[in-house]
Amino acid sequence: MFPLKDAEMGAFTFFASALPHDVCGSNGLPLTPNSIKILGRFQILKTITHPRLCQYVDISRGKHERLVVVAEHCERSLEDLLRERKPVRYPSYLAPEVIAQGICKTTDHVPSEKPLPSGPKSDVWSLGIILFELCVGRKLFQSLDISERLKFLLTLDCVDDTVTVLAEEHGCLDIIKELPENVTDLLKNCLTFHPSKRPTPDELMKDKVFSEVSPLYTPFIKPASLFSSSLRCADLTLPEDISQLCKDVNTDYLAERSIEEVYYLWCLAGGDLEKELVNKEIIRSKPPICTLPNFLFEDGESFGQGRDRSSLLDDTTVTLSLCQLRNRLKDVGGESFYPLLEDDQSNLPHSNSNNELSAAATLPLIIRERDTEYQLNRIILFDRLLKAYPYKKNQIWKEARIDIPPLMRGLTWAALLGVEGAIHAKYDAIDKDTPIPTDRQIEVDIPRCHQYDELLSSPEGHAKFRRVLKAWVVSHPDLVYWQGLDSLCAPFLYLNFNNEALAYACMSAFIPKYLYNFFLKDNSHVIQEYLTVFSQMIAFHDPELSNHLNEIGFIPDLYAIPWFLTMFTHVFPLHKIFHLWDTLLLGNSSFPFCIGVAILQQLRDRLLANGFNECILLFSDLPEIDIERCVRESINLFCWTPKSATYRQHAQPQKPTSDSTGVRSSSYFSAECSEPPKTDLSRESIPLNDLKSEVSPRISAEDLIDLCELTVTGHFKTPTKKTKSSKPKLLVVDIRNSEDFVRGHISGSINIPFNAAFTAEGELTQSPYTSMLQNFKGKVIVIVGHVAKHTAEFAAHLVKMKYPRICILDGGINKMKPTGLLTVPSPQI
Repeated sequence: MFPLKDAEMGAFTFFASALPHDVCGSNGLPLTPNSIKILGRFQILKTITHPRLCQYVDISRGKHERLVVVAEHCERSLEDLLRERKPVRYPSYLAPEVIAQGICKTTDHVPSEKPLPSGPKSDVWSLGIILFELCVGRKLFQSLDISERLKFLLTLDCVDDTVTVLAEEHGCLDIIKELPENVTDLLKNCLTFHPSKRPTPDELMKDKVFSEVSPLYTPFIKPASLFSSSLRCADLTLPEDISQLCKDVNTDYLAERSIEEVYYLWCLAGGDLEKELVNKEIIRSKPPICTLPNFLFEDGESFGQGRDRSSLLDDTTVTLSLCQLRNRLKDVGGESFYPLLEDDQSNLPHSNSNNELSAAATLPLIIRERDTEYQLNRIILFDRLLKAYPYKKNQIWKEARIDIPPLMRGLTWAALLGVEGAIHAKYDAIDKDTPIPTDRQIEVDIPRCHQYDELLSSPEGHAKFRRVLKAWVVSHPDLVYWQGLDSLCAPFLYLNFNNEALAYACMSAFIPKYLYNFFLKDNSHVIQEYLTVFSQMIAFHDPELSNHLNEIGFIPDLYAIPWFLTMFTHVFPLHKIFHLWDTLLLGNSSFPFCIGVAILQQLRDRLLANGFNECILLFSDLPEIDIERCVRESINLFCWTPKSATYRQHAQPQKPTSDSTGVRSSSYFSAECSEPPKTDLSRESIPLNDLKSEVSPRISAEDLIDLCELTVTGHFKTPTKKTKSSKPKLLVVDIRNSEDFVRGHISGSINIPFNAAFTAEGELTQSPYTSMLQNFKGKVIVIVGHVAKHTAEFAAHLVKMKYPRICILDGGINKMKPTGLLTVPSPQI
């Protein structure tokens, strides 16, 4: 959108016609309210941008089918030139073919077979009437009522020269005759009665009048979109003196921001559309008792009820005052509107006048998202970073760790997912029209997908759902449509409602990263492995809860499949998904496991207190989940989880760690979270049945070396601790017999032989090492041995005893022998 500049924002309201309450559509569902239909169709108007067109900004739906439209508003218009107070939305400006069509109402159950005649050629007629009025300096048809005006327009079919007849009818023939010939010809072309003979706008632009006028105006070139093959900086213009941009105290920096941003900030600063309209008496309230009829029959028919004047059309545009917003931002300095992207200092928002923004960054997310000054700084920063994408990808990741401003969420997600290239050409090339077998299932699923949202429940939303889903199915012939894919599509479509290509591109990048092979025709092996790893994660982080759920038979297969198949979009409403995915997109494909565990821990007390049937009922209608707490705890769980503990053989194959920009992809938590290439010390795949038999997860020798902070120095490969000072991250428990242990073991490990570790009652045998084990309860404990069955049993015993963060070394001690990191005790003298 263009900057606000010297324009203003205005709002006007109208009512959509109400539908009968007792009529259903062909699908058996209630009819979609006309206000929702309008809301969906309106969205495309927001994409029409041109310097000489007022920009549509937003539409909101109120009670009783009321709609409020917000648009760029200029106080001076064509009306002022005619010194009158009527807009140009009257029958006098309608083309004859539109009048002849009459009023045509369509409903869901009776589709309109005859297309409406209104179109570009009808607009050419309306343009001709406006130009005629400007030339003669008066309004047409003022002496006629509406019906007479319409009849007169239809009789113009019988005349040869429409312009002359109109001029004679209004006594201005002399004025018309004095007009230049090229202007008269233009009027005649525009006011050609038959649409088939009337020129199109493109043809009209070739008229001599426009060829003479066009050199006076700089041609408008629509800027290249963020995701396109065009060079975005091709038509870049910079101010003559950039150094003075933020030094002029009289500069109206807010007016340089886009209208969309200004309106968003206006709402945050307390702007209320309905209140503005009420203050100007555009919306009038009436006491309910005054709306009662005088007479009422038993069948419900009423008489004597005056028509409610408040429901009549009032096309007055109310100017939205920016005083409150400007007052809220009065302390924001000019440098905040032009942040330095190359500054090594923290990019947290700051202000010269106070430290409120720095403090705001530590507040809860929901408060930050409602802070006007904070959001202004974040929006400006993200806007600049995204314009430099992909070269600023690393900084986008860095800033997204703090938070993502809601207004920039759609583009930011696309950047985090690595979307690049000519996405529109790729999307347009996909056949979305030819019928395919999954069409029926898509049609059934869409009306049930997040239909509480007005935008997604509109017919336009359904049509966009259909096209994006079908494009994904057609472009992925090796995969199939599974129920839940529609829910997965919903966040991307909502954020990119006017950019289906970007919604499709984001969805196509998201699925391979987090749901690789989940949509195979036979995905049972993928799902089963995923659920098994999730079960091990529950045991790793919350053994008490894991023990209880396993005892009552409440396994993840019964509740977690829709969680992971839809990445929680089937579980939570969109506003919660946005906050959840803001963090999910910064983590790797293992992060969903931590989200799942965090959800269970919020329900922990109720799960521990109930049996199987009660747990089933609990998950059939999931209780309210605190998403901010869920995100916070998910990050903590992720940081405690060794990278290889969530290894899956059916995960996406490893990709190169750098992209075309040379920027290494980092993770939310640390650079170490990006999955390393496979080596001899990496985890190896095991059969699914073996994986299911193990309660605790395995970790790789790589992870163990890293977590033990061991390094190799010198020719003799003597294992030493890294110089980094920190508390021990883990305890290694070697369960081999003492003879094997002294021949070589991991530095810092303790020896608790498997055969003598537990009493007959299942308790740990008391020894100095078992006391140390108890002291490490709560930290990561790695079980090492040379028999896989014994290490799994030892770990399972500890889980039964409610020891958290228990894992097994994959490959046992034999994996460590080639590294030279095993140590031998010094001989006793």
